[in-house]
Amino acid sequence: MPASLVQTESILAIDVGASVTRAVLFDVVEGEYRFVASGQAPSTAEAPFKNIGIGAREAIRNLQSVTGTILLGPQDNNIITPTQPDGSGVDGVVATMSAGPAVKTVIAGLLSEVSLQSARRLAESTYSRVVDTLDLSDKRRPDQQLDSIARSRPDLVVLTGGTDGGASRSMLKMLEAVGLACYLMPAEKRPMVLYAGNHKLANDVRELLGGHAGKLQISPNVRPSLEVEDLEPASNVLASLVTNLRQRQIKGVDELYNWSSGNLLPTAYAQGRMIRFLSRLYESTRGLLSVNMGASASTVAAGFNGELTLGVYPQFGLGENLGAILQHTEIEQIMRWMQLDISSNTLREFLFQKSLYPSTIPATQDELAIMQAITRQALYLAVRAARTNFPASAHAARTDLMPKLDLLIAGGGAIADNGSVGQSLLLLLDAIQPVGIMPFLLDQNNLLPMLGAAATRSNYLPVQVIESGAFIGMGTVVSVIASASYGETVLRAKLTYADKTEVRADVKFGGLEIIPLPSGQTARLTLSPLRRADAGLGAGRSGSVTVTGGALGVVIDARGRPLNLPADAVRRRELMKRWSHAVGG
Repeated sequence: MPASLVQTESILAIDVGASVTRAVLFDVVEGEYRFVASGQAPSTAEAPFKNIGIGAREAIRNLQSVTGTILLGPQDNNIITPTQPDGSGVDGVVATMSAGPAVKTVIAGLLSEVSLQSARRLAESTYSRVVDTLDLSDKRRPDQQLDSIARSRPDLVVLTGGTDGGASRSMLKMLEAVGLACYLMPAEKRPMVLYAGNHKLANDVRELLGGHAGKLQISPNVRPSLEVEDLEPASNVLASLVTNLRQRQIKGVDELYNWSSGNLLPTAYAQGRMIRFLSRLYESTRGLLSVNMGASASTVAAGFNGELTLGVYPQFGLGENLGAILQHTEIEQIMRWMQLDISSNTLREFLFQKSLYPSTIPATQDELAIMQAITRQALYLAVRAARTNFPASAHAARTDLMPKLDLLIAGGGAIADNGSVGQSLLLLLDAIQPVGIMPFLLDQNNLLPMLGAAATRSNYLPVQVIESGAFIGMGTVVSVIASASYGETVLRAKLTYADKTEVRADVKFGGLEIIPLPSGQTARLTLSPLRRADAGLGAGRSGSVTVTGGALGVVIDARGRPLNLPADAVRRRELMKRWSHAVGG
């Protein structure tokens, strides 16, 4: 790309998480944008500070010490913009934020299987917790519905229902009920309302709710017709509502909003926007998947032909909500990922201690192993929840399998800070259980959401930063679907390097095979499956593909899909230790 086409401005990106606040500098180097450096500090959204500005400034100071560039003014302690003649400051600031409590949300729609499901999917695209639902099939009396909404004290009400220009009487009744419930609440506690239903009723919505909601926003209908669901316009409006809510809830958000000139986005929304953009840019024929394991939530973003599926799950976050994960899974389901011989009570105590002190990091190898097991199960649950919302075009070979993908990007401290790239990759393979052939990238600096926010200032920046190698290439993974006994050969593989040398491997069922291929290099991989195994080319089909190297080279996962762990605990732990050793554990 010609240097003349690149806007030569430096951009500071700030990401405020529940546990960690990051400050990242992007700048133009030799005509192209590059990730320059990162600084981080503990987040200060919670007590005793309850002011995110303190943590943001500390992260910026740490960035200053790395780059040697002065970014904060000595007098007012604010960011210096634009860049000064002496080299201090930056030209622009963008910000993302995931810190803050889950947004208590009431969803309302006409039909439980249509508009209400759209409302639920819309709510799940941000940091929300659904506390009540309302639809035509609700058996409660009107006064009971009002009491329930008022008692739940929602931060947000999402209203959907009716096709554009369709029937309106039932929707008007629902609007009246929500408006009355808002009226019954104290003025300072009234929820924000997002209306994404029959656009013909927009004026009625303003009349019935405008004076009673904390803030009212009207977006295009998420169901303009029964056959069409379009969440993107409403999700844009929802992102701005969540940002506005955080300004009310947390001190320092206003300051971050001003620094970024209003370019402050929810982290998950920015991550999703980036995946949609990459899906369109690279014309992905199968799809792209991004997972992020944070303290506030687990986020899964998938792009299929430019169509985004975004799921944000505070219930699977690894911070203060961690103790509540047992409301969604049995403790035995977490224990199955353990390499250690510990009791369920020890694991339960760890969960509650971690939820009380979410910023703590594992101090021993045993604590790291426990945290990895918890992360596996949380990610396993989040991906399966998101998979139910994948579009019909995302075909899977079987209902219990993931669809084939072209790329997987993983981020979040729980994945990136595992001691080695191999352990991070094994965690992803266990939890996601992908199929087919795809490269894995590790977003060790949590750049993806910040690139999504920075894209508003420069279209070139995200692409150039990604292509510059800012993410760690973990390697190319070949996931084999096979039916065989443990130890039987299910695949013969041959990797031909650029210098024509070859490495051959007989891959046995139940194991992991690693073939070296350095980062930045490509090679030709020939796959010859046995016993009608599917190595990504179809059941029993042989063929050759070009693969890209990485920290682990080419990884062939022949443990089967779905992954079937032994019931016997001793054998299971021994097998998991063997897998861990295979990837460098």
